[in-house]
Amino acid sequence: MSGPRPVATPERSAEPMKTEVKVFAALIPFFGVMTVIYAYFTNFSEWVGIIGFFLTMLFAAWVAAYLWLVGRKTDPRPEDDMQGEIADLSGDYGHFTPYSWWPLWLGLSSAIVVLGIGVGWWLAVAAAPFLVISIVGWTFEHFRGEGAI
Repeated sequence: MSGPRPVATPERSAEPMKTEVKVFAALIPFFGVMTVIYAYFTNFSEWVGIIGFFLTMLFAAWVAAYLWLVGRKTDPRPEDDMQGEIADLSGDYGHFTPYSWWPLWLGLSSAIVVLGIGVGWWLAVAAAPFLVISIVGWTFEHFRGEGAI
């Protein structure tokens, strides 16, 4: 046992890992190679797929560049500190409702609306009121009492 670990402070904070940038930067060469492979195997006859892969590569580059630029301007986060502890992330993350049924109904009604666009508009129109009710129900789930709208 080597003793207690030093407390991570902003002065001795490690260089940010920039995990998000690495993930999207890894997608750039992947989609670049996939574009070439797809173009070769389709004999350059299927332009929609070629352009789709190419645009996906550009989108990954765009997101990686954005995250890199934003990461340079912001302070290192606790999860980017190589010597960080779980307690460094403690704090208030907001209010969550783990036992709410509204996300289930919202997901089901959204799926039926999207399915209805492909199958028939009558199904989308029939499911639209359930979608609205689900959105309103989830939004106003905690509005009760005198302070409610």
